[in-house]
Amino acid sequence: MGPGFLLERCAMFTTAWTASPQLPSEGFTPNWSREGFWRQSLRQVVRLSAGGERVRVRFSNAYGNSPVRVAAGAVSAGGVAVRLAFGGAGEGVMPARGELVSDPVQLAVAAGESVAVTLYFDSATGPATFHAQAFATSHRGAGCLLDGEGFSESSESWYFLSAVETDSGRGDGIVLFGDSITDGFGSTPGADRRWSDALASRTGRPVLNAGIGGNLLLNDSAWYGERGVRRFARDVLRLAGVDTVVVLLGLNDIGFSETDLQPTYKPAPVVSSGEVIGGYRELIRRGRACGVAVIGATLLPFGGSDHWGERARKVSHEVNEWVRCAGEFSGVVDLNRVMADPGDPDRLHPAYDFGDQLHPNDEGYGVMAEAVVRCL
Repeated sequence: MGPGFLLERCAMFTTAWTASPQLPSEGFTPNWSREGFWRQSLRQVVRLSAGGERVRVRFSNAYGNSPVRVAAGAVSAGGVAVRLAFGGAGEGVMPARGELVSDPVQLAVAAGESVAVTLYFDSATGPATFHAQAFATSHRGAGCLLDGEGFSESSESWYFLSAVETDSGRGDGIVLFGDSITDGFGSTPGADRRWSDALASRTGRPVLNAGIGGNLLLNDSAWYGERGVRRFARDVLRLAGVDTVVVLLGLNDIGFSETDLQPTYKPAPVVSSGEVIGGYRELIRRGRACGVAVIGATLLPFGGSDHWGERARKVSHEVNEWVRCAGEFSGVVDLNRVMADPGDPDRLHPAYDFGDQLHPNDEGYGVMAEAVVRCL
């Protein structure tokens, strides 16, 4: 990371929303990532956790093998729509394996407000870098639809859109870094009830969701993203205005090898607690080198789920005890204890269980957010 990276983080713009990019795939719900877009418009609505008077938007083509042309774009909030520009032009190109950043536009937005980002692709994009599980609805339609009308199809993924930034100038952003629990699986779709949403409403600080469903700390996955230790720089440290990250990752590393019933869990090497701890130490080292406080979260109880077994029980207990007692994180939030069933601490509390004994529901995500507030 060179001087340009440091200047970016110190700039007046603050990341107000983000989604971690993924390789085009079909691991979860049906989506448009592999087919991409051609002579179509794409409208995506996201909820900001920081306000401001100006907005700029980042688009990722991290997994694209060829450039992607954006013929036109717009961002809107509160009934006001503004055309996007890229280097002063009304069109822009995402380089292969790169990103495109819009020019700042005048658009007053408030923390907690939703903005719509609309793009028109007049030429074929090829497979689209995307974020599989949005738990929000995106829309697609034929032709240039920057006025917001005429969309005929919907999807619950985000495409190319990786960040929205505002000129709030804040430097107290919190990133939640994790897997499907951080991504929001089990929360009510379209209701903004992930634990990142709950934490933003309780703290008033920018809270950014860097979760990927199925993500692993130590291994890459064709369906569930690059390993956590590899994507940490891109999805956490390069975000503007961040000073804290909460790490809740490693449960899939421990649990994927407990079942042969789900082919997308492969590869699933058996890992030791020492290997998971080594991954955490790498994140701590990188975060501190960039002046970011790294808070460790204990893994939630998952007894009875398809990730559970005697080996998973042993390793998860060892990992959680290290997080609590080693003193290597900047702080610790003991989510395992606050989310446990009092009658069986290896299981999620029934009141917080989405139904698969693995993921919280809306109430559970609120409890997690409260626990983090007490830790900050």
